[in-house]
Amino acid sequence: MKGKIAVVFPGQGSQYPGMGRELTEKYPLAKQVFAEADSLKPSLSQLCFEGPEEELKKTVNTQPALLTVNMACFQVLRSRGIEPDFLAGHSLGEYCALVASGVLEFTEALKLVMLRSQLMEEAVPQGVGGMAAILGLSPEAVTELCLEAAAESWVEPANFNCPGQVVIAGYREGISRAMELAKNKGAKRVIPLNVSGPFHSRLMEPAGKALAQALEKVTLRLPKLPVVANVTAEPEDKPERIAFNLAMQVSRPVRWEESILFLYRQGVRTFIEVGPGKVLTGLIKKTVKEVTLLNVEDEESLQATVSKLEEVNRCS
Repeated sequence: MKGKIAVVFPGQGSQYPGMGRELTEKYPLAKQVFAEADSLKPSLSQLCFEGPEEELKKTVNTQPALLTVNMACFQVLRSRGIEPDFLAGHSLGEYCALVASGVLEFTEALKLVMLRSQLMEEAVPQGVGGMAAILGLSPEAVTELCLEAAAESWVEPANFNCPGQVVIAGYREGISRAMELAKNKGAKRVIPLNVSGPFHSRLMEPAGKALAQALEKVTLRLPKLPVVANVTAEPEDKPERIAFNLAMQVSRPVRWEESILFLYRQGVRTFIEVGPGKVLTGLIKKTVKEVTLLNVEDEESLQATVSKLEEVNRCS
């Protein structure tokens, strides 16, 4: 199956202790990424490679850790001569896509992500807000039940991940009410998520405003490869619009399902998830059919991906 290639980068929830270690031990390019990260956030590599998991799960650690691991994996993949046609990333992953596209330097992105994680952590007091996944209902049904629940306590759709999976975010009371309504409307499952805040909801607007001010001081370059934005589900090539989208992204829904459908319409038939885990691979599998799904997180997955792409090229 030929077609175009998209590289996609995961966000929070994909992290695990040990991520990135194998490729960093073997490839100087990956080691260099971690060295740069450690110069800005000391012991980041140790946290990625050894944990502890509780520390790694804290938003202020997870986001810079994932950016670093994702970029280390990407540098190794690119060194094997693999260049995608499109890039996308889920939430924090969008920053990785922008680095891969040349819009941001890695260290610039890392500084922004360290600030972003801190602002998101501070926007709503710990324990006041949360998120939950609703499985088996349409986006319209979830939007409707959120509106009903929000009359008492704010809650709204936060991630449109794939057909039948919408994540909601808001105040704890609103989440509980929306979960109850979802069960009554026939949801297959409702799952409270282990996150520290109501990300991608309007409760994050203070974080978005502060991030917008920080982005004004950063020089964004023209993308060398198209990056599909979370808030619009399509690429943007004007630096000022990219900055606007990034500031909006923390308080607006991640339109992941639409982003994947956009890429499919552009002729993408191979998706490579670059970074820890296979969360995005699972979402893509439920969104589009007859595509090749690959991932790069360690030596084994790297070699399997390179071999598969060589095979596809030989057969085309």
